[in-house]
This record gives sequence, structure tokens and C-alpha cells, in this order.
Amino acid sequence: MELLPNFKLHRPKDLSSALKLKSNEPHSRYLAGGTDLVVNIRRGIEQPKNLIDLTSIEEVQEIEETKSGLAIGSGVTLNRVRDSAVVQESYPAVADAAKAIAGPTHQQYGTVGGNICLDTRCLFYNQSEWWRKSNDYCLKERGEICHVAPGGKRCFAAFSGDLSPALLVHGAKVEIFGKNGAQEMDLKNIYKNDGLDHLNLQEGEFVTRVFLPKSTANQKSRYKKSRIRGSIDFPLAGTAVRISLDKKKTISEISIALTAVNPYPQIVSGLEKLIGKKIGKVELNMVQEMVQKQAKPMRTTTVSPWYRRRVVGSISKKLVNELYSELLQG
Repeated sequence: MELLPNFKLHRPKDLSSALKLKSNEPHSRYLAGGTDLVVNIRRGIEQPKNLIDLTSIEEVQEIEETKSGLAIGSGVTLNRVRDSAVVQESYPAVADAAKAIAGPTHQQYGTVGGNICLDTRCLFYNQSEWWRKSNDYCLKERGEICHVAPGGKRCFAAFSGDLSPALLVHGAKVEIFGKNGAQEMDLKNIYKNDGLDHLNLQEGEFVTRVFLPKSTANQKSRYKKSRIRGSIDFPLAGTAVRISLDKKKTISEISIALTAVNPYPQIVSGLEKLIGKKIGKVELNMVQEMVQKQAKPMRTTTVSPWYRRRVVGSISKKLVNELYSELLQG
């Protein structure tokens, strides 16, 4: 049995106090639901001497409709997103994604901010201490080599959050709080293509809110993932799709985002080729081909990369077909 190491727990009541604690306390980590971080601490992957619990900060606990769309606090639990009527109606892919994360118990504790900032995962990283030590650790954790790509100098651990692709297809922005106060940025810009250092956040900064624009509300969208078991597991590959049609029943907007097939959640490029077209067999095959070419999974799970690439292409094709058919039916 692996026991938790000794650490000091802090519970700030506001954003500024949390930031001050992070600056003053060495070897500290922010803590939200803890469904991933606490597991990594128990395994010895993370060894913070201080945990800063953000769950008592009221500013990050609300789902609020605004003039420009919907604001979701980073401390909002996944089950609240899953069950929110406004999320289900206006941004259905986001509700799908929240429902797909782990299991119902995890969703009661896991948070929006935690899933957005989820650490990257790898078969050689998310293991017990004795296992990692026996394999001479890895580039991401005390080692000097990436076991996925031994000849390279980069970490290929995969991002496996479910919420981010669903938020990305709806054009989400995030609010970041740090030493310069609160700043907004596109969600896609907080990610880097580096499994070792995958978040574009400065020291002490943390996500406080997510903004979903009114311009993409009430459009057809959906999220679906493949995983080994029907619940609990992280995605082997996941896809979010959003589609809208014009009066001629041709594509006016289409967005696809992927997860678990790269070190960051990615937006599929090249889909503008479908604008103004009706979706048929040729177009569906085009979607599948574009997705498979841009997805670059590595050997970070027990399932082979080629399988995950084929699966993510098939899921994307299926979702586009389903959403388009539903729109045609009215």
C-alpha cells in the first residue's frame, strides 16, 4: 500500500490569498477536486509540501448566464456541468463531455478547472513508484529518456481531458488569475505541444473561469470517446464536433476537436473545405482522412497508436454524420 506523504493543507478564501500562498510556500500545488492530483501524490509522482485548496473560493463556484454567453467557474464540479439545463441545451457537447468523465462519484468532486488543466498521461508515467524506479523512471519524472520515443528529447505523454475538446469546438475562452490580475485568453492558447510542460501558464497562475460565447450557443454539438471500459477510464481517443447549416442545408460552420491523441487537445484544421457543401460519403471520408492525418498518438497507453488513430477518425466521421442527419430532419 502506498501512503500519502506529509504535507500542509491551506484553504484560502479568495483569489488573491491563493496566489499569495503559492508565491510564499515552496513546493506547493493548487488543489481542486483532487481526483487526479491526489492519486499522483500517493504514487510518488507528485511530492508537494503544501497543497492550496481552492474549493472555498466563492468566485470560482458559479455557472452564470451573461450578455455574451455563459461563464462557468473553474471550481464548478463536473456533475453540476453535466446536470445544468443551460449547458445541456446551449452547449450539448460540454454536457456530454462532463458526463463521460470517469464515473458519477468522481464527477461529484472533479472540477472544470482540474479537467482543463489535467496532467498529461503515459503508460510509463502513471504507475507506482516501484514500477517507475524499476524502469529507470522517464523524461517526465526523474528520468533522462522518453520510453515512448527513446531517440527523442521530448515527452509525448498525452493530454486526456474530456472537457477541453468540447469547449474548444464552442470557441471557449478562459480567465487566468495571476500577479497581473485577471486576464482572458483563448482556451486553445493555454496548451503547448509538450507532454512535460503542457500548460502555457506562468508561475502561480490558475484558471478561474471559462467563457462560452453566445455565437455558438444552441448549435448541434456532441462529444464521444473510446475507452477500455464503459466508465472510469480516461479516453484512448475522443472527439467533439459542432455543426450548423445555412438555409440551403449546406454546412455554414463546422468545428472538430480531439483529445488523447496528442500532448494537447487539438482543433482539426482544413475543415473550411466543407463550408457550403452538403455532407455525403465523399465529405465524410474527407473528415475521417483529415482527422487521422492530424492525430499523432504515440505508445502512451496499452492500445497501439494505429488503433487510436483509426478510432478517432471513425468517431469523428460518425458524429459529423449523426449531427448533419439530425439537422436535416429539423
